Amino acid sequence: MPELPEVEVTARAVRQAISGCVFRGFRDSGKRLRHAFPRTALTRLVGAEVMSISRRAKYVLLEFESGWMAVHLGMSGSLSNSTDRDPGLGLHDHVMLEFESSRGQTRRLVFHDPRRFGSWQWLERDQVGQNELGALLGATSSGREPFDQRFDGGWMAECARGRRIAVKQWLMTGSCVVGVGNIYACEALFESGIHPLRKASAISRPRYDRLAAAVKRILQAAIDRGGSSIQSFVGPDGERGRYGQMHCVYGREGQPCQRCGRPIRRLMIGQRSTFFCHGCQR
Repeated sequence: MPELPEVEVTARAVRQAISGCVFRGFRDSGKRLRHAFPRTALTRLVGAEVMSISRRAKYVLLEFESGWMAVHLGMSGSLSNSTDRDPGLGLHDHVMLEFESSRGQTRRLVFHDPRRFGSWQWLERDQVGQNELGALLGATSSGREPFDQRFDGGWMAECARGRRIAVKQWLMTGSCVVGVGNIYACEALFESGIHPLRKASAISRPRYDRLAAAVKRILQAAIDRGGSSIQSFVGPDGERGRYGQMHCVYGREGQPCQRCGRPIRRLMIGQRSTFFCHGCQR
């Protein structure tokens, strides 16, 4: 957590709040996040306009003329926006950005991250092209976006050649498709009837067709419902995601499968809890 749907929900709300605004300044807690905080880059951005807000894999991208600020929410991070009077940084608030709208209204974006696994990185436009951003953000961001027209069962089957690791673990690497973390990997494998321990290279093209379709449908449904709030995730408006109420297997160990009635099982794959139905998934 958060995975692609939660990041997409965040990016959309941030886009609505600060797109076209002018960056006026920032504050940070001084505590180290996953990467060193790019104070020098942010200082140079004062007075620059926010050109766009987008998402790549699990990153929110704030685009300026000179480059992109890439924000990763980590395990417990969230972004909130406010037009209220400056409240200062709270206990687990690590970054506050201040913007000015075309009407002169002050808007603030606050990064809250109790576990400090999140990150802020500056990517200079002169050094990268838009198509290279995913690779520069790391191996887990190098695959295709799930809503890219080129992402389908054929692409998955091609990427899986020679991959002898468990399909669930492979799905989460981001080398084939980005943004699918533990929750949505469990759900997509259940919907497509694939056992999470089956080797990635041992799955047929028709089954990958079903899996690709399941990934797209489940991620879109989760976005439409504000994501899944399993622990601490809330959107920029403070609302919790509602898709957790629709999970078929994730977090439902011992409960009856909604299809066959057998109890949902849990096992560990790659040090992550994996939920599945022994009857429906082969």
